[in-house]
Amino acid sequence: MSHQQPSPLHDPIDLSHHLSRSAKRREASSIKQFYKYFLIPGIGQLAGGLPNGNYFPYDTLEAKVSLPNRWKPTPLKPVDPPESDLAEASLSDEPPSSRMLVPHDSGNADPLRKIDLATALQYGTAQGYPPLYSFIRQFTKENLHPNVPYKGGPEVILTCGNTDGFAKTIAALNDEWSEGYDIKEDREAILCEEYAYMNAIQTVKPRGMNIAPVAVDDEGMKAYGPGGLQDILENWDSSTGKMPHLMYTVTIGQNPTGGTLSVQRRKEIYALCVEYDIIIVEDDPYWYLQFPSGNENRSLHTLEAGARSSGFPFLDSLIPSYLSVDYQGRVVRLDTFSKTVAPGCRLGWITAQPALIERILRITETSTQQPSGFVQSMIAELLMGPQGSNDPGRGGAKDGNGWKVDGWVRWLEGLRGNYERRMNIMADILNEGKYLIKTGRRNSLTAMTPSGNSQQEDDWAVVESIKIYDFVKPVGGMFIWVRFDFSSHPLQKKVQPARLARALWVFLTTKPYIVLVAPGTMFAPTDEIRNRDAWECFRLSFAAIDMEDLRPVSKRFVGAAQAFWRIKSKEKIEELLADEDVIQSKSLPEDTAILHGFC
Repeated sequence: MSHQQPSPLHDPIDLSHHLSRSAKRREASSIKQFYKYFLIPGIGQLAGGLPNGNYFPYDTLEAKVSLPNRWKPTPLKPVDPPESDLAEASLSDEPPSSRMLVPHDSGNADPLRKIDLATALQYGTAQGYPPLYSFIRQFTKENLHPNVPYKGGPEVILTCGNTDGFAKTIAALNDEWSEGYDIKEDREAILCEEYAYMNAIQTVKPRGMNIAPVAVDDEGMKAYGPGGLQDILENWDSSTGKMPHLMYTVTIGQNPTGGTLSVQRRKEIYALCVEYDIIIVEDDPYWYLQFPSGNENRSLHTLEAGARSSGFPFLDSLIPSYLSVDYQGRVVRLDTFSKTVAPGCRLGWITAQPALIERILRITETSTQQPSGFVQSMIAELLMGPQGSNDPGRGGAKDGNGWKVDGWVRWLEGLRGNYERRMNIMADILNEGKYLIKTGRRNSLTAMTPSGNSQQEDDWAVVESIKIYDFVKPVGGMFIWVRFDFSSHPLQKKVQPARLARALWVFLTTKPYIVLVAPGTMFAPTDEIRNRDAWECFRLSFAAIDMEDLRPVSKRFVGAAQAFWRIKSKEKIEELLADEDVIQSKSLPEDTAILHGFC
């Protein structure tokens, strides 16, 4: 089915019936409501219990930061780029860095332009540090998502990263449920991809949520067909609890499968969410990492006729967010600086209709309050720079100004270029090694000469090609999802396939290969999927490893896979799995520390 976008724009619909009981009861913080008055220039502040800014032990924060054009971008057109463009050195010819400084006092009275430690290190508004909040809000509405089809557009709130943003979104939209205390009919459910980012799943499971996986293909979540969204919703088993009213999804470089959802698929899924009254929580840390060279045979996006440009060819080339089709205001989008600056920043933002942001703001006021003032001031100075001649700060540009929007976009474009080069290196090596080639000699053929003497014909080689794994070249993200065909292994009739898969995972870690990959079972949101086929898969990341190690380590992975397919002794498999009972008893793949390391 299809839903036409209304014209003219309408207000976002009322979704308050989806709010949790606690979210409905939340009121504005009696302390935080004063903070907007603290920002009035010249006000005599005798109300709040704030420490004096002169007593902060930091006089300045200073760093050497990259220039926005440090890394060379890759071509925007989704066709085969020349190999030289992808393989060339990724450093630009410009100086690599500049000095950046956050002053103690900026000398600017405007709270939306005042970037200094005196304000950043104080208690602040839960919405975020005013200068950075203002920059992100404008960037989001005018450049990232200029075509949100509801009146007034979305609002934003800063978070301590996407995990924090997701937790607050769930707290606002889900009532906890406990078996043995609450009736089954009240249990709420959440939709997700059948292989999913497990930190999100582990956030909702303790709340008693029913996990409803949806089938995926090369793009990501399926709208129709067996196991697709329509199939799940039409055949919902009401004995398990309520119909789902929330969906968690990663649509670009999906973690772990690497799928990237086309605009057409988004429209199909959104139409179903309208029909069944579902809120889409779009977690999109890899949105800027979309690879034209992985999109050779797939048409995923073109800027639609009449759509407003972002002002930047790079941003216009990207598949837009669910927000671009969200005419009802039922999308909550999570963005983060984790993949574009550093995970340790713990800084991100939520974009959604204003009424939902207001409820999340109430949650923030009495939980994390605002993200770290140190981090917010550093990011704000990097992007915005000094705000006037009296401001002693220095931004991230070569001349001491901030990167501004064009510098930030150029940085993102260069980052995409480097990750795209990495993806192509790993994908090419994996592609070369996915077949095991066996050669042998046929028994010699003997013929009789006319004189009765035997004559041996030339031996000829027998060549057998066996596909041991396959993968889809990713269009975005940081991962390649490799699926092995254990039915082709010589021991498949003697050893259970899932056991072979576990043995391969161990074998990869042994000398001379020494490669650690993420087992597919880590990303199975339910036991049924874990036991069904998740064990066939491994997630490989081309992101974190040093560039000089990427080729040799990728080749070691391929070498290990090929060597494992040459193992014909069941005893060798049992030897590899000798410590399995100990490992399984510790639930290694589910361990929280391991999850953080792999995610």
